[in-house]
Amino acid sequence: MIANAVPEFTPEEYLAIEANSPVRHEYRYGLVYAMAGSSDIHDLITLALLSELRSSLKGKNCYVHSGNVKVGCYDRCFYYPDAFVTCDPRDRDDRYIKRHPSFIAEVLSPSTEKFDRGDKFSDYQQLETLKTYWLISQDQIKVEVRQKTDVGDWETQIYKMGDRIAIPTLGITIAIADLYEDIDLP
Repeated sequence: MIANAVPEFTPEEYLAIEANSPVRHEYRYGLVYAMAGSSDIHDLITLALLSELRSSLKGKNCYVHSGNVKVGCYDRCFYYPDAFVTCDPRDRDDRYIKRHPSFIAEVLSPSTEKFDRGDKFSDYQQLETLKTYWLISQDQIKVEVRQKTDVGDWETQIYKMGDRIAIPTLGITIAIADLYEDIDLP
């Protein structure tokens, strides 16, 4: 992530600029970051996950979103996760920003992995509705699942080929094989 060489923006200024920008930007504590493109493997994994989520959640009053809709973290941060789900009725009013997701997934890229694991996850943890955070590798068949416990701590578990991952808050299970189907890893 590289910050633009501009003064800090207020959340309102960022949202006004973003509404008319042909390029997507993320916002974190006053700084604006241009979004980079992704690889074909990144895109295929994301599409597979979105497809699995969408087909599993039909009729359950939950909405699956891709990296084209922002998640807002109390107006301190605005991110475009690769995939997320919100079942919260409060997220039905704003078409561009969702503030109450229960599930977020990021497909890791060499340029964003450290940020996705660290500061971005710290920002997402501020969302009281978030229960599950996935970090999906595009270099190997591996999904790191961070799950919020009943006492508010986060537990991490690694899943590999042959595993199935339950998402308790959504009442669904997704097979790792379905995420990586037809993908030739380097």
